Amino acid sequence: MNIAVLLHGTAGGSGVVATELGLCLAQRGHAVHFVADRVPFRLAELSEPNVYYHQVESMAYPLFEAPLTTLAEASKLVEVVEEYGIDIIHAHYAVPHAVAAILARDMTRLVPKPAVVTTLHGTDVTLVGIDRAYLRTTQYSIERSEVVTAVSHYLAQATLDMAVTREIVVIPNAVDHQRFYPRRLPQLRLRYAHPDEKLLVHVSNFRPIKRTLDVIRVFREVSEQLGARLLMIGDGPERPHAVELASRLGVSGRVAFLGSFPRVEELLAISDLFVLPSSQESFGLAALEAMASGVPVIATRIGGIPEVVSDQETGLLFDVGDVAGMAQGALRLLGDQALYARMAAAARARAVNTFSETTVVPKYLEAYERAKGR
Repeated sequence: MNIAVLLHGTAGGSGVVATELGLCLAQRGHAVHFVADRVPFRLAELSEPNVYYHQVESMAYPLFEAPLTTLAEASKLVEVVEEYGIDIIHAHYAVPHAVAAILARDMTRLVPKPAVVTTLHGTDVTLVGIDRAYLRTTQYSIERSEVVTAVSHYLAQATLDMAVTREIVVIPNAVDHQRFYPRRLPQLRLRYAHPDEKLLVHVSNFRPIKRTLDVIRVFREVSEQLGARLLMIGDGPERPHAVELASRLGVSGRVAFLGSFPRVEELLAISDLFVLPSSQESFGLAALEAMASGVPVIATRIGGIPEVVSDQETGLLFDVGDVAGMAQGALRLLGDQALYARMAAAARARAVNTFSETTVVPKYLEAYERAKGR
């Protein structure tokens, strides 16, 4: 098939998922055309066979206070659709991407017209979608897509709660378990921690819903009782506040803020514990990547996280804001070698058996065929 993938090019989870899925499809012989305003974050290079990138450009004009993103995306998509004979437009995120995909489908002169598959990732429904400024547009983009998927049962139900009356197919996110896997990298680990120290890690886009300040608070309590270091990977609006809090709590010398970069697998592999205290999470892709790396997870019991992290089996789940509980859970795990080994092995097994690309990608291909048949 010829597939156009419309996505956010930044480091957020939806863009990462879209890019990884597109690369998997390209490896299976499909032509994949990424359409975004920048080269996607996880698209390391454009030399992969069957992979193409098309940049969305916007017009700077004083009359418009903000770029007309949806219209620019739709126009670029029409060009790609007609030049390459696109069969499927896969929009990752409802607004603006699914809206742009539907506009492009309806505008193109190509016959037959491409089918639109929309994947909902979370905040496009739970935050943007419920805002009255975008509610009806979000509903319309979902209802007018040929097939709609969601990354968790939680998110599918949240979508139906928006008065959407259509089937939502649940297809979880996948992880490349051959890229994210347990391994010993002693020289890399020594760069961040002494041999007798534990290494905690957090990966996110540092938005308020990730509660990165709670990561710092949890680490402070853990580090008071055992030797530990913390890796904070990512960037975003909460990073300066996290840096300030680490300094105020006296742990800044043991916390490394590493910024955003596309390949985190080696850093996850050298870590002992992943911390994800989010107040809202429709799936938790970073937690899944940690699990595939053999790293147990301390997280909150919200949204789609319990569908990924099995409480008491592959990690420990707590209420949002329960810093003391998360710290005690971390100390319990790191202090019990047998329990830790059991959870680390179970985390890896769950990632491989339930969320591998070989399991998930065929479900998207089925969704594409179903969309084309409508």
